[in-house]
Formats: sequence, structure tokens, C-alpha cells
Amino acid sequence: MREMLEDGPLDVLTGDYLAELTLLILGRDRLKDPALGYAKTFLRQLEDCLRLARERGVRIVANAGGLNPASLAGAVRELGERVGVPVRVGHVEGDDLTSRHPGALTANAYLGGGGITACLAAGADVVVTGRVTDAALVTGPAAWWHGWGPEEYDRLAGAVVAGHVLECGTQATGGNYAFFTGHDVRRPGFPLAEIDADGSAVVTKHPGTGGVVDTGTVTAQLLYETAGPRYAGPDVTARLDTVRLTQDGPDRVLISGVRGEAPPPTLKVGLNRLGGWRNEVVFVLTGLDVEAKARLVREQVEDALGTRRPAEVRWELARTEHADADTEERASAYLRLVVRDQEAEKVGRAVSGAAIELALGSYPGFHVTAPPGKGAPYGVFEAAYTDAGEVPHTAVLPDGTRLAVPAPARTLPLADVPEPPLPEPLEPGPVRRAPLGLLLGARSGDKGGDANIGVWARTDGAWRWLARELTAERLRELLPETAGLPVVRHLLPNLRAVNFTVRGVLGEGVAAQARFDPQAKALGEWLRARHTDLPEALL
Repeated sequence: MREMLEDGPLDVLTGDYLAELTLLILGRDRLKDPALGYAKTFLRQLEDCLRLARERGVRIVANAGGLNPASLAGAVRELGERVGVPVRVGHVEGDDLTSRHPGALTANAYLGGGGITACLAAGADVVVTGRVTDAALVTGPAAWWHGWGPEEYDRLAGAVVAGHVLECGTQATGGNYAFFTGHDVRRPGFPLAEIDADGSAVVTKHPGTGGVVDTGTVTAQLLYETAGPRYAGPDVTARLDTVRLTQDGPDRVLISGVRGEAPPPTLKVGLNRLGGWRNEVVFVLTGLDVEAKARLVREQVEDALGTRRPAEVRWELARTEHADADTEERASAYLRLVVRDQEAEKVGRAVSGAAIELALGSYPGFHVTAPPGKGAPYGVFEAAYTDAGEVPHTAVLPDGTRLAVPAPARTLPLADVPEPPLPEPLEPGPVRRAPLGLLLGARSGDKGGDANIGVWARTDGAWRWLARELTAERLRELLPETAGLPVVRHLLPNLRAVNFTVRGVLGEGVAAQARFDPQAKALGEWLRARHTDLPEALL
């Protein structure tokens, strides 16, 4: 926060503090203390930066209110008095629908930016919200600044796209970037967007900060956690197939041409519930006979569990050892045991005892990476949908006035966007077996139990190959963990990209920890590391 305020001019500083997993954590906080349920880190940052923001005339908008925006708003006022910077605070509420969903720890509708717009228009210096969409942190201030109405869909869609680029911070400035080796990304600066009255925007960063902003970094973030050409939200449905990116100078990318449509009639509701209990043990297998060692300890643990066996028992052997290794760690492989059950006892001492009691009577070199614990609760994320008119989107203005935020006009589900034509095929020629990543970039992420993998090409030739060769069927072949799962592919020619959605690969979502990479953050990099026949002319 301090870097963004000190390193260059801003009108509005936004902060995105929420994720599906975060709300589960905040829900557990609220169980312990009903006054909690918000991101306490925001208050610590604000204590350091509130005076600086006031001196520079910067408004602050953050979704750090989580499950308790009213409580956070009060804490911000108290903070302002304590540090001698009285502050006008507005907050947005109405997203909490937990009472309508028995059994859910949290249930929150994804609101749009209208409440933020109202609070800023009423003179708020700081606006805190609960669960709004990440992009709403940008659409709300943009609509306030430019005076946009709720049905100026193209302008709002442009702001949604800009907001999506900004929402994950340095992922737009070289962080987590497939082609990072060509850039200095040791300490990338945070991105900012210069949003024009027509909805177009330039993504850039403060001068002198690290990292890079180019059409590649912006493309990567546009593909992150999206799916098809329609990116539906509570303010507007943005058409990702209309986005055009242009390099507008060093570390400046112009986003233009974005078209918008009316938002859908429903709002997404994120539901978190406690799913049960989980535990894990990682056995270290060093040196020779790794397979035999793994087989022995697995048989011993399975036998020891007996009738106490948890409902789910999963083993995974990672062959990380090297022959004739020069360090003990490089000589070792890892055997991971993960157990889950509705009863804490079945994943606690029953499992830890079964593992540790073998320490002197199992494979040679027996040890584990950490002592097994008692197990921990895990969560399950689900998405539901509710009529937008039934959600009381409310702006609480700095003077305490409660203002109902009218929902924009909505539309029934639209006809599917026609699949764009494939580009012309490449001329036949010699091929070389090599990693996909020599040719293509990728970024992946999670949406509940699904994962998306966005893959893009940096040249027209590579795009012609990508669009025709990397089909859903070929993706399943390259990533065997996705075999048997529904895979949907969307073409985005303006971005020279394809976007895949893999249904169910993450089980019940990140909090359930059902997979080695529970948020699918590296799924795209695994794909790039797979070998296939690539045209030599493109290498």
C-alpha cells in the first residue's frame, strides 16, 4: 500500500483481500468472535498509510470487510481518530446470505460496483465491502469518476476487463509469468489502470518499479480463472472475444474494443461448509529399492489402520530421487499419505499412531518430513445462484444513511456465442519433439472444483498451430490426470489464445485439499513441460 501511494500518482487505490479459501478462514474467525470476520491485515496497512493517502488525496476501496464490513468500517473510523486523521468511511453490505443456506459456514453473493459508486459519490475517503466481484473494485470507482449509468455496458465492460487484469496484483507485471526468464521480475511493481471515459484503459505501473507490462503479461492475466467469450458479472457481461491489446509504449498496454452485454438475472453465491477432517504423512524413502520400500510401508500402515480406516485413503509416490546423488535429499523420494473422514478421531491418532509406531520396524532409513498431527478440518466450496432482485445490495454512506442500490436491467440467458473460425493451417513441414512451452505460454487457476488453463501464442504462426492442434482430446492425452473429465475449449482469436475448463479436477475446491496442487496454479506449467511434435519452422 505504501509503495503504491509513494511511487506515483493515483486517484483511487484498490485492495483485493478475498478468495474462496479466505472466506472459509474468516468464517472460522467469526465463529470464535462475532465481531471479527474481516481481513485484519488491511487495518495494519491502513494504520501505516492513512495519513499519506489523505495528504495525496487518494480514495481507498477494499473488499477487506469480508463477512463483517460494518465492523471493519467502525474499526477504520476508530483507527482514524487514534492516528489523528479523521476519515469518512462508507461500506457495502447485503451479500451475506448465510441465513438462507442452513449448514453453510458462509454464503455470500457476488455483488457489483454500484454500492462502491454510491459511497464515493457521498464523499467517502475509504470504502470497505464484503463479497463483491474482484472487478467491482474497479468498476465502482470508474463509474463514479466518469459518471457512467448502470446500462453503459461497453464502458462498464472495459472497466471489468481492467479490473480483472489488476485483481491479482503482480501477476500482470511479470509475476507467475510463463516467459519470465527474459525479464527482471525479482521484485515486480504493482499494476495500475488509467481508465478513460469510453471504457478503454492503459495498464501500466509506477515508473522505476520492477517487472514488466506487455501484451503477454496482460494476456496471461486475462485468461486467468476465466472460461468462454462471455465473462458474466453483476454489473455487466464483458465479451472477452472483443478485447484488443496494443503495446502503447514501454510498460504500457492499451485495452480497447471491449463490448458489453446486460448482466444475467442471477448472482453467483459462494458457499463454504466444513467438509470433515484431514491429515497427511509424508514418508521419506532414501537410496535403493524405492518401490519396494513404498510397498512395504503402505502395506504396514493399511494393516495397522484395520477397522479404524478413514473413509478416504490416498497414496502418492513422487520419484524425486537421483542415482548416485551427492546429497541425501537428492537421493530421496517421497511417499505421501492423505486421509479424510467425517470423524476427527479417524484421521487423528489412528493415523499418526499407525505411522509413527512403525519407525523402528519398517523400511531401512525410515523417517517422515514432519511429525504427524491430530488432523485439521477442511472446507468445501460450492457455487449456487440466486435471483439478483432478492439480494439487498446496500450502500451505507459516511453519514450513516442506508441506500438501496438498484440492480441494473438484466437479461435472460443469451444464445451461445458462435465458435469463431479456425485460422488457416500451417504449411506441412518437419517437426521436432520438444516441450510445448518453447512455443506457448499458459496460466491456470481454480474456480471451485474446476480448473482453467489459458494457453496463448506470441506469434501468428504459433496461433495457427495452437488453434488447430491443442484440442480438448489432445489436452487429456497430454495431462493424464484430466482423462475421463469433461473438458471445454474456447477460442479467443483476438488474444491468440485458447481457454480450457477442466470440470471436477479439484474435487470439492481448494479448501478440501483433494489434489497435490489444490488450486491448479501449476497445471499450465505442467502442460508446457509436456513434449509433443512441434513445427520446426516455429522453433
